[in-house]
Amino acid sequence: MPGVAQTQAALYDGIDLELSWSERDLPERERTKHVNRLHPYLGKFIPQLVETLLQRYVPRGGRVLDPFAGSGTTLVQALESGHDATGVDIAAFNALLMRVKTERYNLFTLEDELRDACARLDGLEPKRTARGTPAYIRRWFAPEAAAQLLGFRSWIPDYEHADVLRVVLTRAARSVRLTTHFDLDFPRTPQTEPYWCYKHKRECRPVQRADHFLRRYALDTLARVHAFARVRARGRAASVLHGDARELELGGPYAGVVTSPPYPGLIDYHEQHRYAYELLGLEDRGTFELGRGATKRAIAEYTKGVARVLERSAESLRRGARVVVVVNDRRDLYPEIFERAGLRLEHRVRRHVNRRTGRRAGEYFEDVLVARKSART
Repeated sequence: MPGVAQTQAALYDGIDLELSWSERDLPERERTKHVNRLHPYLGKFIPQLVETLLQRYVPRGGRVLDPFAGSGTTLVQALESGHDATGVDIAAFNALLMRVKTERYNLFTLEDELRDACARLDGLEPKRTARGTPAYIRRWFAPEAAAQLLGFRSWIPDYEHADVLRVVLTRAARSVRLTTHFDLDFPRTPQTEPYWCYKHKRECRPVQRADHFLRRYALDTLARVHAFARVRARGRAASVLHGDARELELGGPYAGVVTSPPYPGLIDYHEQHRYAYELLGLEDRGTFELGRGATKRAIAEYTKGVARVLERSAESLRRGARVVVVVNDRRDLYPEIFERAGLRLEHRVRRHVNRRTGRRAGEYFEDVLVARKSART
């Protein structure tokens, strides 16, 4: 079938195969190795991509900046690849995730604390949700599940590694919300009755308890932290800045920027972790997120905002260092963004993105844009 062969050849013409992987070559368990899977997160880098970009564009051992750090994949891979790193994000839960992923732990103490917290679940009496419980929790969790989550939350201040327990708590909360098994990302209304489950191909019931999820994720977290401790480079550290990269002092100097800004109108990075903000009482700065909405005004704000972040990031770089941006620029915004940021595009490579979920149909591509400060800046 020569027509099909030509179409496939044309499709992959110009694709950088070193930055592209099939699902068979790079399955999900490899893309979410060690601490990269401490908590589900939409829109993240894959560590293998960051690893290759660091090898290509950042001098060995050079300090790396990611001003749109998200769940911290750049920081984690930088530590594994022998770099110090700084990550910036406006979302409080993202900053929490990054700190937990990149911290160094006394592993014996961490294990003792996680096992002790789980053991305390055995003595927690099943009860109805107490008065005064926030409306979100009463609405989205069955009474027994809510009581167990709130009980676990009440013990967290007792432990040295409290932030690790907070991530275990929120990961469990995500799984036990009153929603269908196939709609964990952005459920719209609570599911309180049995339903036909498209994921399991049978009738399922909403989750009523949280204790088994808390235990499962506590042990999984411990195993992943141990796995990362074995592969991270000695003597390297990551710092996390919680705030708006348009305004924060970014520090430096850095040997390179490796980042993937949010895509306009695609993901609300605060709303995807609403349960975490409600349970932990985190500050919600969602109105300051770049990429909220796809109106003409929102796109203009996105263009201006991303340009400002990249401009300030470039100011913190060593002379000659590169800014590497991974985007799907279907609106062709980045020529203007780079111009505003005072960046000169050196080259652009395209990568094929393997299917990270079974719901995506068709082909999906990203561009890797490599730039330096232009001569006029």
